[in-house]
Amino acid sequence: MRSFVSIDVGALDTLVELEGEMEKTGASLKLVEPENIHITLKFLGEIGEDMVPEIEGVMREAAEGVEPFTVTFEGMGAFPGMNYVRVVWVGAKDGGEMAKISERINKSLAPHGFKKESFKPHITLARVKSARGKENLVSLIERNAGRNFGEMGVESIRLKKSELRKEGPVYTTVKEVRL
Repeated sequence: MRSFVSIDVGALDTLVELEGEMEKTGASLKLVEPENIHITLKFLGEIGEDMVPEIEGVMREAAEGVEPFTVTFEGMGAFPGMNYVRVVWVGAKDGGEMAKISERINKSLAPHGFKKESFKPHITLARVKSARGKENLVSLIERNAGRNFGEMGVESIRLKKSELRKEGPVYTTVKEVRL
């Protein structure tokens, strides 16, 4: 199963409104469904069902000693950059808890063949399909580069299964670890 470890954000009003603003730019976008909005702590890719208990154990160890915390959604940008926009994101900031959990997961899974990745706390709101409407989209991103989109409390991390379908991905929680 295709999987990842995440913090679910969901349909935060300000983010749903922002997706509406992005649609109005006329850019060629694939927006993330509001209920699928999340912060990826670690992308795992294809794993076997037999790996689930081990990954759950790694998640438990990674969350050890981390109390529930608050994430602030602030700033808007693009990967790889403003000259070539492929992914539109909103930044996610906290007191370092997300980075700590992500680093612990990376470290624990590396011996099992999972690639270590650097953690850039963000939520993906859209993938850009073509250059159509790019100027309007870049303008919207620049106008919102410093904007605060609100905050939310984080009380758990989740192992998610991702099923890719024609209509878009369907995410299912496989395991949840409370902080």
